[in-house]
Amino acid sequence: MPFQRHIRGAALSLALLVSCGGGDSEPGSPFTGDQLRVLFVGNSLTYDNDLPAMTAQLAASADAPPMVLGRVLRGGFSLGDHWNEGAAQGMIVQDKWDIVVLQQGPSALPESQADLLASTRLFADLARKHGARVALLMVWPESNRPAARDSVRVSYTNAAAAVDGILVPAGEAWRAAWRRDPTLELYSSDGFHPAPTGSYLAALSLFEQLYGRSPVGVSGADIDPGKVALLQQAAAEADAEFGRR
Repeated sequence: MPFQRHIRGAALSLALLVSCGGGDSEPGSPFTGDQLRVLFVGNSLTYDNDLPAMTAQLAASADAPPMVLGRVLRGGFSLGDHWNEGAAQGMIVQDKWDIVVLQQGPSALPESQADLLASTRLFADLARKHGARVALLMVWPESNRPAARDSVRVSYTNAAAAVDGILVPAGEAWRAAWRRDPTLELYSSDGFHPAPTGSYLAALSLFEQLYGRSPVGVSGADIDPGKVALLQQAAAEADAEFGRR
C-alpha cells in the first residue's frame, strides 16, 4: 500500500540524456559500456530535489560514463501501486535500461516488508527479461520513528538479496552522517521528505553503488562546502558496510 500523509505531485518523464564526460567503468561496477541507462521507479522521496538529476550531476563531475535517466515517479505510490498502474512496466519493456532503481516508503512494518518483497520480485523478473538489473534504494523512516531504522534496512536488504539486486543504503548513509554531526538537517520541514542535503547523501550512495566508484572527492552539487567531505565519508562508510552490488 502507499505510504500515508505525504502526497506530493506526480511526475513521469521520458528518458532524458544527461550530457557529461566519458570514461571507463571501475572494477565492481554493475555495467560495462559508454553510458549508464537508469530508470527510477518511486515516489516523492525520489522526486523531491530531483534525486535522479543530482546523481547524474555527480557522475558528470567524476568524468564517469554519462547517465541516461528515465523516471516513473508518483506521489504516495508504493511499488505495488506502480505495478498496478502499468506505466513503469511499459518503460521497462519499451526502452533499454541497465538498471531499474526501485523505491517505496520505509517499509518497516511486517506487511510493508512483504509488499516490498513481492513487488520487487515482479519488477526484477520483468527487468531481467529485458536485460536490466534492479537496484533497491533504501530510504528512511519519519523523523518521529527513529527506532524503525533497523527494520527499514532489513526490509530493503532482504528485497535486494532475494532478486540478486543492487542495494543502495541511503538511509544508512543518513545515520552515518548524523554520527559525525547530529545537527545535520537531512529532513525537510515535514520530518519525512529529504532536504537537499539528505538527497545529496542519497545521490552519493547511488553513484557509488551504480558505478562502483567511491563518492569521496566527487563534486557536482550545490551543498555547503564545509559539509561535503563529511557527507561523502558517511556515504562511503554506509556503502562499505551495507551496500550490495
